[in-house]
Amino acid sequence: MDIILIPGLWLDASSWEEVIPALEQAGHRAHPLTLPGLGAPASISAGIGIAEWIDAAAHAVDALQGQIVVVGHSGGGNVAWGVADARPERLKRVVFVDTVPPPPGSGISEFGIVDGVVPFPGWNFFPDEDVSDLDDATRARTAPLTRSVPARVPTDGIVLENRSRHRVPVTLLMAGLDQAAFDEMIDEWGAYADEYRSIDDAEVVRIGSGHWPQFSVPERLGALINAAIAR
Repeated sequence: MDIILIPGLWLDASSWEEVIPALEQAGHRAHPLTLPGLGAPASISAGIGIAEWIDAAAHAVDALQGQIVVVGHSGGGNVAWGVADARPERLKRVVFVDTVPPPPGSGISEFGIVDGVVPFPGWNFFPDEDVSDLDDATRARTAPLTRSVPARVPTDGIVLENRSRHRVPVTLLMAGLDQAAFDEMIDEWGAYADEYRSIDDAEVVRIGSGHWPQFSVPERLGALINAAIAR
C-alpha cells in the first residue's frame, strides 16, 4: 500500500523518518511530503495558502497507482481532509494523527507572524500535555528541523465541497483520547462534531503520547498506522 505522509505545521518530510521503518516492514511504501513554501521568505510564500498545500498533496496522489492511504499530523490533517474532498475515489483511508477532520471554512489556528511568515514558536510555547513526552534531547534535536510556514496556511478557511469525502474510512489516532472520551468531547465542538458525525466509517484509537508521537513514540505510531490500514 502506498502511504502519503503529510506533516503538520513547521515540519517537512524528514519528520516521518523514524516512523517509516515500521511501515516498510509491514510491506507499505511511504511517501513523506514537504509542502510548498516551507522555510521560504514572504516574498516567495505570500501567495501560498492551504489550497496550495492541498493541491500539492493531491498531485502526490495522482502520481501513484491504485488506492492510497493519506496520513496527516496536526495541521496536516486539514490537508489530508482536503485530499479526501478532492480525490475521494482514490483513498482507502485517511488517518489523522492527533487532530480531527475540519468542517468547511475552518482554519488550523493562529500563530504569530514575523517578517510575513509564521516561525516555529518553540517547544515551550505549547501546553505541557502536548510536549511532556519530549525530553530535552528530543527537543534539542528536533527544533532545528522546523521551518517557517507561509502566513496564510494556518488561517485560510478550507474549501470542502464534495460530500463523497464522508464515504472515505477514517481513523483518528488521538494522543490521549480513546473512543469513549472522544465521543463525549466532540459533541461540544460545534461544526467539527457535525463533520465527524457525517463520516460513514470513523474510529478513534488512543496513542498514549503527546502531540508529536512521530518524535516521542515513532514505532508505536507506525504500528498504529499499520493497524488502521489493515482494517
